[in-house]
This record gives sequence, C-alpha cells and structure tokens, in this order.
Amino acid sequence: MLYISGARSVADEQVRIASTKIDGFGPKKAILVGYRLGISGNIKIKELTKYQIDQIEQMIGQDHVVHWELKRGERADIERLISISCYRGIRHQDGSPLRGQRTHTNARTCRKQIRK
Repeated sequence: MLYISGARSVADEQVRIASTKIDGFGPKKAILVGYRLGISGNIKIKELTKYQIDQIEQMIGQDHVVHWELKRGERADIERLISISCYRGIRHQDGSPLRGQRTHTNARTCRKQIRK
C-alpha cells in the first residue's frame, strides 16, 4: 500500500489508473503527468522507484490543486454562500436539495429530520 498525495494506491495497479484515485485528478491529468516525467502509463506502481514517486508527488503539488486543498476550497465556497444568505446558502444550511429538485416525495437522504 502506497500513498501518493494523500490517496491510497494499490501496488498492482497501473500508474495512470492509480493516480486517478487522487481527488481532483482525472485520466487526462494522469496521462499528462506521466508524459512529462517520462513514465509509461502502463507500468505498475510497485515497479516505480522512490525517486519517481517523489517526482510524481512534487509535480502534482506544484501544478495541480488536489485533495485537502480542493476540499478546503469547496468548503470555503459553501461558507461564503451561507454568510451572504443567498438561496443556495440557505439550502446548504438546511440540508435541502439546492438545484430545484422535488422534495415532496424524494430527497430523503438530504432531509434526515423528516423520518417518523
């Protein structure tokens, strides 16, 4: 088990597939990082050297917003909506659906206080 930028990677997966497990990192970015570093996408994680893993982490940290930075940014956006008391902020606060979905019969998972 190996951790790259806070995401757990399985040793038997290919590099391009394992790197898509990182939050904010999709298949295109995974291929791009591998290409920039000269690492084949088909190579397994367990075949990488420590130096190559450090290079991958360094490039991801420099060029891309991933994992906790991404989550922190999302949370800050939600807090801003709540603080200005806009419609979406109020719906976030109440735990109701934001985008106009029906709530009379659906959205049970959002509206947990309705259970009888």
